[in-house]
Amino acid sequence: MALDQLLLEVLACPEDKGPLLYFADEDRLYNPRLHRAYEVRDGIPVMLVDEATTVDDAEHDRLMAKAAGEGVPQTLQGSEPA
Repeated sequence: MALDQLLLEVLACPEDKGPLLYFADEDRLYNPRLHRAYEVRDGIPVMLVDEATTVDDAEHDRLMAKAAGEGVPQTLQGSEPA
């Protein structure tokens, strides 16, 4: 189940408050700055720092290449920069 567009516009990383990449086909949100992934369970993002998974360099590179190649959406697109 894909996340609602309105939710994507306001969702931020709970740790650094920055935008996330949304990989709908993998049910996860990813913070490339901190190399942290947040699971999306049954259409609900689990935005708890304690439940985030750390992504190694190889997985980071894969996700970034996928984001660039497939136009993966980023959160906070409708927000003003801080």
